[in-house]
Amino acid sequence: MANGKTILGLFAHPDDAEFMCAGTMALLHKKGWQIHIATMAPGDCGTVEYNREEISRIRRAEAAKAASILDGSYHCLECGDIFIMYDRPTLLKAIELVRKVQPAIVFTLSPSDYMVDHEMASRLAQTACFACGVVNVETAGAEPFEPVPYLYYMDPVEGKDNFGAGVKAGTIVDITSVMDTKEKMLCCHESQRNWLLKHHGIDDYVITMKKLGEYRGREINSRFAEGFRQHLGHAYPQDNILKAELGELVHII
Repeated sequence: MANGKTILGLFAHPDDAEFMCAGTMALLHKKGWQIHIATMAPGDCGTVEYNREEISRIRRAEAAKAASILDGSYHCLECGDIFIMYDRPTLLKAIELVRKVQPAIVFTLSPSDYMVDHEMASRLAQTACFACGVVNVETAGAEPFEPVPYLYYMDPVEGKDNFGAGVKAGTIVDITSVMDTKEKMLCCHESQRNWLLKHHGIDDYVITMKKLGEYRGREINSRFAEGFRQHLGHAYPQDNILKAELGELVHII
């Protein structure tokens, strides 16, 4: 791999990774992969207790703590919750980050999900991967690089699209052996329990995370799993690097 064993997760908010793909990241970390977790926003609206500055500071620290469990780095592109835009300034931030990290694999959110922030982050990640080698797109802090990274979309929240239909995963990863690590990472986001209880009626977000893991796990006769869809459009890699790296833990559906 020309750009080494580096992974970038590019998401909307802190804790997106821990809900949906931290298990697969943990497995790859065990295989020697370097982990970077990035969010478009610091989670500045995920609270009923703090102002924007206070909750942003808290959530950045929680995200960095979670990433450190995988010896990883955390990045925030400092957009605002609810106002993640697919526009030139935000795209340039995302492209610059991809160029700086030079990942071989990028994980991002589902193109169809329960809130537009997630969907915008997904589109931004797609274009940032495609544009990383486009020399006439200039980013002051980083130079273009090739090749286009492998791009995987995580499951949407609750495993369903905006019309309530279940989303079929093309790649399912057995994460049973690292569920304790995934749970530990999610529990770093302590500020979110009260927020989820107030806004979503979720009293235990660890239980919620595990329920989706069990749902995907049943498809492959394992206890816990994570589902992905690989972006296979023109110019993106066509082989499945997760299968190559993780072997029998990966099921192609």
